[in-house]
Amino acid sequence: MKKKLIVFSGAGMSAESGVKTFRGGDGLWENYRIEEVATPEAWSTDPELVSRFYNERRKQIMECSPNEAHRIIASLESQFEVLVITQNIDDLHERAGSSKVIHLHGNIRWAKSSGPNQEAAYYPINGWELTQKDQCPEGYRLRPHVVWFGEEVPLYAKALEEIPTADIFIVIGTSLMVYPAAGLIHYLNPRCDAYLVDPNSHELDVPTRFACLAETAVEGMKKMKKKLIF
Repeated sequence: MKKKLIVFSGAGMSAESGVKTFRGGDGLWENYRIEEVATPEAWSTDPELVSRFYNERRKQIMECSPNEAHRIIASLESQFEVLVITQNIDDLHERAGSSKVIHLHGNIRWAKSSGPNQEAAYYPINGWELTQKDQCPEGYRLRPHVVWFGEEVPLYAKALEEIPTADIFIVIGTSLMVYPAAGLIHYLNPRCDAYLVDPNSHELDVPTRFACLAETAVEGMKKMKKKLIF
């Protein structure tokens, strides 16, 4: 039986693909305030601005390609039962070949209803642009399939069920500052081997059981692959 490997990825995972992080010097909030584009209130106040912001993000993500770290994680499926739990809203893990991905904060390549039954169905977006003409079958305008600040995280419970089943757990490219997602690291099985890959890993607040690799996603996953595959 294959060992179960869970990868918990954040913005640093996709940074080497050219996807802007939220908190970096060239981050996504450079020209926007969170309150203007990433809250339910923002959508109610100015859906055109919110749509434009995410259309720009979607276009940029579609122009990016998976990096070597994404590809290494996908390749590990030949040796392990691999599950990716990501905070990222891009689809680079899937494009690299990962077959099991939980998007805690949504997937920007999909849309959902802005009506009362938002989690009932998700709709693939054809291309990069979502407009006011795009509606769900009930007639509500489609909004980005993204979890905004102040909203519940629908797949958190599913991720929480998976975490204790890991034999190997790799946290990669996340500041562990966004809750409730960051709290998942505290639910590991005591026998699980835990690793943290991040250039600032030694500055992050993680349990002492984590072995820290102060590396970027690509260099860190190169080393992890050598360590995991004998």
